[in-house]
Amino acid sequence: MKSRWPWVCVCLALGFVLLGAGLLVPAHLRAVDASVVLSAGRSGDSLTQRGWQLLDSGRAGSAQLYAEAARLVGMAGWDRLGEAVTNSLKRHPAALYWGNDAQVESVFAAHPGGGPISAFMVQGENRQAALAYLAKSPSGAVQDLLRCRALERTVLLPPSSSPAGQAFDAVLAEGGLLLEGGRLTSTLSGNLRDQVDQALQGGGSQPLEQTLVDIGSLGEHFTWDQLTALLVRIPDAATLHELAAQATGAGHRLPVLFVAVQLSGTPAAVAGYNVRYPKTGFQDISAALWYGADGVKELTASGRRLYASERVGWVATHSPLGGLYYFAAVRSLQHPELMLLVKWLLYLGAGFGFAAALHFSHPPVSALEMAVRVRGFHLLREFLFALGFLLLAILLSEPFLASESQRERTAPAPHAPMVGGAASAGLPSHKPNVMDQFKDQFNNPAVWLTLLVFFVLQALIYLSCLLKLAEILRQHVPPRVKLKLLENEDHLFDAGLYLGFVGTIFSLILVSLHLVQFSLMAAYSSTSFGIIFVVIFKIFHLRPARRKLLLEAELADATATVPPARPPLATSALTP
Repeated sequence: MKSRWPWVCVCLALGFVLLGAGLLVPAHLRAVDASVVLSAGRSGDSLTQRGWQLLDSGRAGSAQLYAEAARLVGMAGWDRLGEAVTNSLKRHPAALYWGNDAQVESVFAAHPGGGPISAFMVQGENRQAALAYLAKSPSGAVQDLLRCRALERTVLLPPSSSPAGQAFDAVLAEGGLLLEGGRLTSTLSGNLRDQVDQALQGGGSQPLEQTLVDIGSLGEHFTWDQLTALLVRIPDAATLHELAAQATGAGHRLPVLFVAVQLSGTPAAVAGYNVRYPKTGFQDISAALWYGADGVKELTASGRRLYASERVGWVATHSPLGGLYYFAAVRSLQHPELMLLVKWLLYLGAGFGFAAALHFSHPPVSALEMAVRVRGFHLLREFLFALGFLLLAILLSEPFLASESQRERTAPAPHAPMVGGAASAGLPSHKPNVMDQFKDQFNNPAVWLTLLVFFVLQALIYLSCLLKLAEILRQHVPPRVKLKLLENEDHLFDAGLYLGFVGTIFSLILVSLHLVQFSLMAAYSSTSFGIIFVVIFKIFHLRPARRKLLLEAELADATATVPPARPPLATSALTP
């Protein structure tokens, strides 16, 4: 007995080492680890570096937003950048509004106002100055856009010829200046030209109006320098519309949105990330700004939430395992699926080590039980234990597994300058019905996770029962003893039902305490899976095995009770 305890200690130590190594692998199912984002951002420009570059190129307005974003995320060096921007604007105040665009600045030389470009453009003298400048443009696209002022059947904005046509003229002038100066990407410029052609040919002006409204909505928040720095990265009209909506609802986080789009160079990914995570998107992007341009790219391209564990970070910083942590972070950046598999294999190995420790801790098999011992089956039981441990480790260590979808919230719709808010449609309130409730449950990740957990647990119990049945059938004892041993395992064979009832009761208790969202499908799935697996096992596995053993036992009893045949008497014995 004493010789077994060293093996127990070795297996426990191996299990804890493998478990610790698995926890230090920064690969996750529904999250991207901060260390992976850090590894991605090592080679790219940082937030403050790009801000200094913009300031050196004369774009003080954009550099000011970088300084503000650095302050919001608490990044070191924001104060020096902000002070440099302030000093630069004292020498060149117009750089805040026009940046290094001397051509557009000269258009409004007679009216050198400032502030957001849409508020500036909606003023009559500025609007007329811009339209007069565009009328002299040699660009055919600009001239076609000006021809849209003659449209009478507009949808989103009053036509230019109406008394309230100032808003249409203002956003049209902004779009014209952007086209004239080549400030739009080729795809977005092509979208705008196609929309102009569609409107002029009688195909409807709503797409064109929507694009102009989106530009005007962004112009309500940014100066000309900032607007052009943002638009030069936007690939198409759909991304423009989404970013305009997000800018409308960004509030004080607007510099973060601007910097994330401009710094990363992936506006579509940034916009899509905020659409997917409207509650936490800005927070995650703000944290990713610490790691520079490539860090934001990695986060938004992954489509997963940012996760940073303080405990794992502390262990990596204050222990020799830090090298493993950062090595695994680089590999997780290069091969995320492979590293996730490695992490799970480490968990599986840890579970197998703990199961082996339990095996060695048991007392030696007595001489009475040697007859029912089957070699090798304990390894299969330990493997099943390891699978259950893997499931438990994933449930406890994986972040955001049961997080609900955030897509229900929508950003405010962008609106044109000087146009009143949209009137309420006056639609009757929608009352949820059974199909709506079923759809909500169907789209809830927590429900699916609960179903998966109950299914896997029942499957593990089912496999354990199959293993015990196979072990008993292979024991070197008479059939009648095997039948008795099977009867002795009835409670094990019914364990799926017991677990099913416990799971359902536990789920209903959590619901009654308002700790989880109510879901009948998740609550009763535990009992349902238990009934299904137990019925399958007893009908298709246990019943045929018992039938075979009964026949073997009866045949053995019949053979034992038949008397042996008497030998025939010798003829000589009957002769007198």
